[in-house]
Amino acid sequence: MTRRCATAFVVSAVLLLSLGTGVAAAQSFEGAGGTIVVESDETYESVEGVAGSIVVRGTVTGDVSGVAGNVHVAEGGSVEGSIEAAAGTVRIDGIVGGDVDVGGGHVEVSETGRIGGDLNAGAGFLAVNGAVGGDVRAGAETIVIGPNANVGGEFRYDANEFSRDENATVAGGVVEDPNLAGNVGPTGEFFSVPPVLVSVYGFFVNLLLGAVLLAAFPAFSSSVAARVADDTVRSGGAGFLTLIAVPIALVFVAITLVGIPLAVVGAVVFGLLVWIGTVYGQYAVGAWALGLADVDNRWLALVVGLVGFALLGAIPVVGGLVGFVALLLGLGALALGLRDRYRSRREPRIGGRQATLDEVSSDARGPPVRGSEEGES
Repeated sequence: MTRRCATAFVVSAVLLLSLGTGVAAAQSFEGAGGTIVVESDETYESVEGVAGSIVVRGTVTGDVSGVAGNVHVAEGGSVEGSIEAAAGTVRIDGIVGGDVDVGGGHVEVSETGRIGGDLNAGAGFLAVNGAVGGDVRAGAETIVIGPNANVGGEFRYDANEFSRDENATVAGGVVEDPNLAGNVGPTGEFFSVPPVLVSVYGFFVNLLLGAVLLAAFPAFSSSVAARVADDTVRSGGAGFLTLIAVPIALVFVAITLVGIPLAVVGAVVFGLLVWIGTVYGQYAVGAWALGLADVDNRWLALVVGLVGFALLGAIPVVGGLVGFVALLLGLGALALGLRDRYRSRREPRIGGRQATLDEVSSDARGPPVRGSEEGES
């Protein structure tokens, strides 16, 4: 149960950072988008997607399958088939004719929600306050059966905290079953993706990001790789401090109500920087390895680095450790590079151009001493 919830959260966070914004615009949707929306005046045959949000305000005559940050069947919305989803939040305010198989952090069937079939949920928090025609099988940290709940079958659960309103109706009775832990939630083929395919997908996504970075910022990317090779300890230390300090700073920012939006934006930006740092770290190690063979090719270094870490990632424990080291190196070199870039913009200018470090140092020392010049000559 806990592992399933954590997986749903991680997948959702990565999707929110990596996907753009898109809106479903066909009679059926299959693919990826930032937001997939079936509007109140629209009818779709089916929705199968990966997105930040999947929202059904209209009608889906078939099934809805997806991985998303948020899955919502709004009041007035209808899914005539079934729902199978992994998400941070799943909320049923409308009607689902078939089964609902979901894994998420927060799952709720509101008082206006109607599920014609079974509800199978693995969640951090589950609230049932609407109608479920069939059975409920649920594993969660907290489960709440509200006063408007009307379950036609059995309610079988496993939870650390459980409460049931006395006005709730459960026709088949309520049964606590400790064996449900980890065995509830989406189980269909959509979620049975072989690990090797996940690894291949991750490799190509990282390869695409790396190619964009090398093409858009060639000089900066080379400086990051050089910093990792020439100042490995400092880069790793800077990466470790960044990984610790930034989340703490974001927590302090979020303490105030005004700071919450800033903290949210900061968390998204930091997540993106961590991803970029990971790719940069692997690229830098690839460049270092090629340098040992006197080969200087940034594109080949990117491929060598990503392939090498992908292969190492298949080794238990070792793969995770070397991946973490690459993250620290890349994130540290990235942070130091951004710091240097910021400082360079604030350096004094000479004759309409930016002064070099040598010129600034010379000005700071003052004019040369005549005697020393004659002595040197």
